[in-house]
Amino acid sequence: MTQPQMPADMQELIRQAAEVQAALQRAQEELLNATVVGTAGGELVSITMTGGAEITDLQIKPEAVDPEDVETLQDLILAAYRDAHYKAGQLAQEKIGPLTGGAAPQGQSPFGGQPAGPGEVPFGGII
Repeated sequence: MTQPQMPADMQELIRQAAEVQAALQRAQEELLNATVVGTAGGELVSITMTGGAEITDLQIKPEAVDPEDVETLQDLILAAYRDAHYKAGQLAQEKIGPLTGGAAPQGQSPFGGQPAGPGEVPFGGII
């Protein structure tokens, strides 16, 4: 049985799709290898995370530690995490958004997956 010939424009469309897929994969790899730093309290607390939202470092300056006020330290850590998390999301939009035709729907990962809830990784846990 012989295969019917695909029209040239269909072959071109398939080639372009393969190029976009390869570019998307490269962008995802760049994102995973990138790091962002979130800070809070005038840099009393800083959190370093990958573009995939994995925390790789946490720094707390001694002046941020008050045994009588643990709640403020907890708030600073959360604020630094949220700052780093936001920066990781922005980095994902910069790297992936142009390849997917713009921003992912609100709360959706540019990589697919489930919507992120409050305090969750916006990448569907995929990266």
